[in-house]
Amino acid sequence: MSSAPPSFGKADALASVEKLHSRSLGANAWSWRYIVLRRLTQFGFLLLFFGSAHWGWQVAKNVPLLRGNLSASMFIGLIPLTDPFATLQIFLTGHVLRQESLIGAAIVLGFYLLIGGRVFCAWVCPVNVVTDASGWLRDKLGIRAVIHLPRALRYFVLAATLLISAVSGLAAFEWVSPIGMAHREIIFGLGMGFTALLAIFLFDLLILKNGWCGHLCPLGAFYSLVGKSALLRVRFDKNTCTRCGECASVCPEPQVLNLKKLDERGYVFSGECSNCGRCSPICPEGSLKFDFKPLIRSHNVQADAIAVQRRTK
Repeated sequence: MSSAPPSFGKADALASVEKLHSRSLGANAWSWRYIVLRRLTQFGFLLLFFGSAHWGWQVAKNVPLLRGNLSASMFIGLIPLTDPFATLQIFLTGHVLRQESLIGAAIVLGFYLLIGGRVFCAWVCPVNVVTDASGWLRDKLGIRAVIHLPRALRYFVLAATLLISAVSGLAAFEWVSPIGMAHREIIFGLGMGFTALLAIFLFDLLILKNGWCGHLCPLGAFYSLVGKSALLRVRFDKNTCTRCGECASVCPEPQVLNLKKLDERGYVFSGECSNCGRCSPICPEGSLKFDFKPLIRSHNVQADAIAVQRRTK
């Protein structure tokens, strides 16, 4: 059973916004749950690396809990974890890849193919903490963009990175990656990581909102392509959405919340969605919720049936 979405007007949208602004203190605190979880996850990964490197965290004698970095690591001495984008760059340089690296890349790639490619960007990448802080401060200060860049630019940067890797014989992005530099400096005290983070913070603050993650980062572009097959999605209930626009106002990738496409598919289809969880808690009507792709169709059919029953009472 399916139904056309109900016709909501400006008054309905304004009522939704008012509902959001009149939330209780507890409801507002609960709406921060995904941000809190993301920070715990991001700092948790850093803590595991730091604790293993500096405090000797081990699962057995001479077996570190987590050894390495975000590009290549070994978990509990048994499970290799390798950045598939770094692996692809190294492959294009013509270097022979170790079997351990290939297995690690397959494990990580398989995880993100299932869960959601850009989950890495919102839940693991340490640069996300900096760009979120910059975006928050930018909104508070009311700073306008100095330049406008197409979001598709990151795919050209991705292609250029792979081409340069193949031509130069060097893994291009790994040499200049602010993600890798920041991680190495935080964990090992090496490199120009904090300088790179400061540059990104200032660029996002003064030049272009979400400039690095939303427009330039080739790793984010890579995971956007991976994320198209993800099982974890944001489901959309067309029957309750009043088109108030609050979700788009907080989304770092607002183009993924195209209402026409959401109506057609019933969920956020674009791989550019990072599953950051900002839209779901802020939605006054609860129209956006995490769900698993195989279940979305049946859940939307149920929502349609409930909406029809309400309208016919």
